[in-house]
Amino acid sequence: MQIKIPIQIVELEPDNYHIIISGTFADKESVNWVIDTGASKTVFDKNLDKYYSVIEGESDEIHTAGIEEQPQKISLAHLKSLQIGKLNTDKLKVALLDLSHINELYKRATNLKICGLIGSDFLMKYVAVINYKKRVLVLRI
Repeated sequence: MQIKIPIQIVELEPDNYHIIISGTFADKESVNWVIDTGASKTVFDKNLDKYYSVIEGESDEIHTAGIEEQPQKISLAHLKSLQIGKLNTDKLKVALLDLSHINELYKRATNLKICGLIGSDFLMKYVAVINYKKRVLVLRI
């Protein structure tokens, strides 16, 4: 089965494009995600603590600022019920980071608030295809 999710393409600076998708939590709060094909893990803003449960005793090391940075130890969590298009996910595993700096960047360029980055772990799991012409993210479940 395929799920088609509309994407928004945001130009933050000239020739600097980001792909945005929207989702909703169980409390009907709408959130925006950046599709980051270069990120190995899906990342969620640790400041939004009502939407996740930390996985006690489990952490990971990830590069948080690009390939030149040293790995940083981060906490892992499960997101509470999240809907992206017609995809409903429970216990989506995410790395927790403070995304305040990302939101400052978006605040200067758009009116969007970002809750996280959808990484390759999610994209691979759902065999994601980004169709720029049709402005849609296609997932297989």
